[in-house]
Amino acid sequence: MSKSFIRIADDDKGYELDQFCIPKHYEQDLDHVLIPAGLINDRTERLARDIVNHFQNEPIVGLCVLKGGYKFFTDLVDKIQILNRNSGHSVQLAVDFIRLKSYVHSVYTTSSNDSNIVVLTPENGNDSSSGSIEVIGGDNLENLKGKNVLVVEDIIDTGRTMLQLLELLKSVGPKSVKVASLLVKRTPDNVGYTPDYIGFEVPNQFLVGYALDYNEYFRDLSHICVINESGKKKYTINK
Repeated sequence: MSKSFIRIADDDKGYELDQFCIPKHYEQDLDHVLIPAGLINDRTERLARDIVNHFQNEPIVGLCVLKGGYKFFTDLVDKIQILNRNSGHSVQLAVDFIRLKSYVHSVYTTSSNDSNIVVLTPENGNDSSSGSIEVIGGDNLENLKGKNVLVVEDIIDTGRTMLQLLELLKSVGPKSVKVASLLVKRTPDNVGYTPDYIGFEVPNQFLVGYALDYNEYFRDLSHICVINESGKKKYTINK
């Protein structure tokens, strides 16, 4: 199993907004495009192939942790289904959905087995939780007993939420657990957790788009972008 990834340097300025189609309502809120939608698509395709090659003919259950993971989850599942029709291996795939709630020190929290399970647990830059998590929606995790779990999420920030989710999954007795994340952020707060599959390693910047949000905005942006200070101010929730 390869842990290779595309590394985006700290000084990478990405792409100018006017080189892409950006929704008018977000044009003043973004600094630049960091990862274009086409590159996300191609990298997701490769991750899907790596996953299929690893599990080969074993079944997979996809467990999407809402909300922020839905886009990556959907695209990854679609590409696995394409590979099932066109490659030497066929991975049986089922899906399910849960939501998590994080406690303690959260400025603003986003969701930010004989089959195998695909779990999306997105963290985002506005998630600074260091406490416990609770499953607040979806099926009972007991249904995952004896199953191979592939945890798939949008972004690993500190890694704390993922480690807590892995502990929850471990408590129900899965057959095995693997993790894939589209993004891993380089941050001094990272607890040292590294997923098994990584799409991109990204700078310690606040990223939005491709379902990554800032207070529920920017999920409808196709590219992964860096939000500017004006955008943060505009969409900040006053408590």
